Amino acid sequence: MKQSDANEAVCTYLDWDSQFFQRRIARLNRRRLDEGSAAEALAWCGENKIDCLYFLADADDAKTVRLAQQNNFIQTDVRVTFERLLTDDDRLLADSGDGMVRLGDERDLVALCKIAATCHQDSRFYFDEEFERSKCDLLYATWIENSFKGFAQAVLVVEVAAQPVGYITCHLSGSESRIGLVGIADSQKGKGLGKKLVKRFLAWSLEQGAHRATVVTQGRNTGAQRLYQRCGFLTFSFQVWYHRWFEERQGKRKGRNR
Repeated sequence: MKQSDANEAVCTYLDWDSQFFQRRIARLNRRRLDEGSAAEALAWCGENKIDCLYFLADADDAKTVRLAQQNNFIQTDVRVTFERLLTDDDRLLADSGDGMVRLGDERDLVALCKIAATCHQDSRFYFDEEFERSKCDLLYATWIENSFKGFAQAVLVVEVAAQPVGYITCHLSGSESRIGLVGIADSQKGKGLGKKLVKRFLAWSLEQGAHRATVVTQGRNTGAQRLYQRCGFLTFSFQVWYHRWFEERQGKRKGRNR
């Protein structure tokens, strides 16, 4: 266990997630489990009446995986992080063919929210059937809207025939940039627009003074993985997302909703 983990509370209540999903949701603040931390986390959830506990675990620790399974954590996702260093070559942009990339603004919101509500179904929220599908759709539409309100440093938009058909959200922390969400309208997939967005993100990153870029995607999203690999990203880390639902809380909730 890392020293920073040992000094942190075992779990954190997540206000935004709880309000959005109308469930009491928390995050387990450990990457690895032992018998003591597992028992402490479950006891904390009982005391705080938690419905669902998120747990992002190191995938290379057999004891953690075993304890998660023994304590009824359900694997909902594999989290793959990619990284690459930025070079001067990333300033060179190829804008030939269909698909112009530009800085987005809130006038694009209606079109982008429609795209976001349909193109992130590889995520752990869709995989976990306890979350309503309509709520998952709204989650990503809200993510795009919040990205224009300061959650992201920039939103880049690709348009075809003067209509926005895709986006990439750009984040910056010191000398590191990060891709948040990438989405392409179903009718425009397979045309290389995702690669254009990533290339423009790399150029934007250099303009902001970044030296390193990262992105996270799902293990089941092989299309996204191939996209990032084609753009020079290499695998950096591999983790597992678990959700732990508390049946006693679920039973009470379902009883109230009858």
